[in-house]
Amino acid sequence: MSSSDCLPDHPLSSDLVRRLKSALDARDEETVSAVICTQVRHVDAVIELANDDWMKDPAVQLPPQVLLGLWTLEYTRELTTPLCIAAARGHAACVGHLLGRGADPNASPGGRGPLHEACLGGHTACARLLLQHRAHPDLLSAEGLAPLHLCRTAASLGCAQALLEHGASVHLVGGAGLDTPLHVAAQRGLDEHARLYLGRGARVDARNGRGETALSAACGAEARGPEEQERGLRLCALLLRRGAAADARDEDERSPLHKACGHARPGLTLLLLQHGADAAALDYGGASPLARVLQAAARAPQAEHQRTMQALLNHGAPTLWPDAFPKVLQACAPAPAVIEVLFNAYAQLRVSESWREAIPEEVFQVHRPFYQSLFALAGSPRCLLHLCRCAIRRRFGKQCFCLVPLLPLPATLRSYLLLEPEGVLR
Repeated sequence: MSSSDCLPDHPLSSDLVRRLKSALDARDEETVSAVICTQVRHVDAVIELANDDWMKDPAVQLPPQVLLGLWTLEYTRELTTPLCIAAARGHAACVGHLLGRGADPNASPGGRGPLHEACLGGHTACARLLLQHRAHPDLLSAEGLAPLHLCRTAASLGCAQALLEHGASVHLVGGAGLDTPLHVAAQRGLDEHARLYLGRGARVDARNGRGETALSAACGAEARGPEEQERGLRLCALLLRRGAAADARDEDERSPLHKACGHARPGLTLLLLQHGADAAALDYGGASPLARVLQAAARAPQAEHQRTMQALLNHGAPTLWPDAFPKVLQACAPAPAVIEVLFNAYAQLRVSESWREAIPEEVFQVHRPFYQSLFALAGSPRCLLHLCRCAIRRRFGKQCFCLVPLLPLPATLRSYLLLEPEGVLR
């Protein structure tokens, strides 16, 4: 019998479920524990917490979203057990009480077992209790996920350690993406989880269903704040030290460098380049890492894009075809520092007065000094200082980043050679 056909011991309409849902909504942990430990029919009772099966009543009025085509004619139903509820809420005493009365640690009428719930919530004490009572460490949920796949937060590190101590496999693939636990850790920037899995023999370059390695998954993850970015950088450095291929391509031929550049992560971009990532790599769409920076800058102008651009060009990334520069100007006009860094990578680029039309008036006014200096170059050659910079950079090639700092020059000149933006062109 499938979970959708299962007749719950405590249906949604029952008084017990109403009291339980009220306590859950109010975060009344004492009442939750009291209900599931003392008032259910038996320790493995099936409890129905949700059921929007409105289709079974012919007289029911259809929700407007269905009539508008925004909902499909499907319903959701949530079935669970007292042990699952206790584990999900982190009630270790309640979990111990239920297990002591013979509750099944592997029962999962709703698709996830108590151990899945404990790991998802990062409740280490509950996870250890369940494992000590013979919960299966590799039990798969209805979605094909093992408990290790649900160790998705920093708080779940203790759960992951307990699972591995009880024989959980770091090699299991799960879910629609066929991710390993290492992929999950990489996607969420969990460097300590990754260290733990690698210490237990996780394959650093294992591929998921999209052809991604853990490094590729980590570089493609969104890192919103400085702390997340720093954690992600540590994780990628760890993977590279353990032998991850810096240029591993996914099913779209995108390398980790493509993804780092697309997410405006200059520190990660530099790390990959220092480990031999190809700055000229092309994905299936013909986009280079530099093109990914420009695409990202067009969506959201910010300082990180210019740093990423500098790192690429100082490691030998090829510039764009000169005729494409007007399109760059049009797309990235609100990010003049990006345009400046790229423009200065050319020894000479013919400036046309027609380019002015590509810049919205309000953007031109905000960044007037830069754009005035750009159009002042129309019909005139670049200065000798710039031409010397280009000659040195051409001589150093891909070694610019490491050789320029060794030159016996003032710091300002070394920065100039490495394309540090000044806010104007000359």
